[in-house]
Amino acid sequence: MAGHSNYVPQSAAAKWLESRLPVISLVRGSFVDFPTPKNLNYFWTFGGILFFILIAQILTGVVLAMHYTASTTMAFDSVEKIMRDVNFGWLLRYLHANGASMFFIAVYIHIFRGLYYGSYKAPREVSWILGVIIFLLMMATAFMGYVLPWGQMSFWGATVITNLFSALPLVGESVVTWLWGGFAVDNPTLNRFFSLHYLLPFMIFGVVLLHVWAFHTTGNNNPTGVQPKSKQDTVPFHPYYTVKDLFAIVVFMILFAYFVFYLPNYLGHADNYIEANPLVTPAHIVPEWYFLPFYAILRAVPDKLGGVVLMFGAIAVLFILPWLDTSKVRSGAYRPLFKQFFWIFAANAVALGYLGAMPAEGIYVILSQICTAIYFAYFLIVLPVLGFLEKPNPVPTSISESVLKGGGSGTPLGAAAAPETK
Repeated sequence: MAGHSNYVPQSAAAKWLESRLPVISLVRGSFVDFPTPKNLNYFWTFGGILFFILIAQILTGVVLAMHYTASTTMAFDSVEKIMRDVNFGWLLRYLHANGASMFFIAVYIHIFRGLYYGSYKAPREVSWILGVIIFLLMMATAFMGYVLPWGQMSFWGATVITNLFSALPLVGESVVTWLWGGFAVDNPTLNRFFSLHYLLPFMIFGVVLLHVWAFHTTGNNNPTGVQPKSKQDTVPFHPYYTVKDLFAIVVFMILFAYFVFYLPNYLGHADNYIEANPLVTPAHIVPEWYFLPFYAILRAVPDKLGGVVLMFGAIAVLFILPWLDTSKVRSGAYRPLFKQFFWIFAANAVALGYLGAMPAEGIYVILSQICTAIYFAYFLIVLPVLGFLEKPNPVPTSISESVLKGGGSGTPLGAAAAPETK
């Protein structure tokens, strides 16, 4: 399914370049002439949205790094200087800080779309695994970036999270000492985190290119889960999906702009506007909102090592997901029982996020344990067993058939399909 471009260079310069480095035909084959299923709904636009935000994060991050000072005595003041004295520094910082939240909003929608439509199933296992690697790199980058303002929540969040590695048998203390660059979170820690926070987005960009290459090799999944069988099942990526993606990006940017200009600190924590003080512990230490579900899983187990294993296991299980789902039907749109369990799982994920923000005491701990059990049961019990017990609805024989029968979305979520070409 990897698109082959019919590009024929017209100018002498283009012919010269194409004969030596066929970059123009490569780009056209991947982003212009690439045959794309005609029934993709707006949930498929979040890949483009994520790429746009990644570029924005890299650009704003590079400029902010020019003014930031990675020193425990100057970091907090340098951020304040960016906000007050650098031309449009407040805008750059708010774009970057809220951009992280927008990135995670988009990536969670992207992941849940993949879970619902079975985008992890053969032959797209490698594309899915690369996506999970991107998710891990995003989490590491966001965590290290949260430490850089050197506010109270930055310092204590770094202290709590890095201390978790001390639970590892034999090597735990050595790993923590290496992360800290000493025996406490201090200047060497801040320097390490700043260096890695600057580097990791470029690694993410590289893995994103591999991710795009992987699904361009196997072809896009689509709401029906049926592989395109003819040219009638596809349309060129441009102009149909370039315009659709651009429209979705503009709509998403309106939400982004609303937070940047009207609620710039809404998704952050007030304590991070207090300079870090190792002698004053905040009443309630919490990570950024996008880590809260995993934070709830971590605290669901009273044993420190058990909590760490479960927290990392919550992400590790995504790597083996393609082999856990035993159903031969790819799209959840044709699986009535799966739909019910999927929405229970989605609601459970939201509940874990809420519980992660609550104190680790009383009923909240019990609810966290229940929700953690549901999370792992979905992957390790429900998906393997459901494939044998469930009777799916009839799947269309082709994408064109599903389009002609009613919108082609293959789902009650009901976004309109791309226009059918003659």
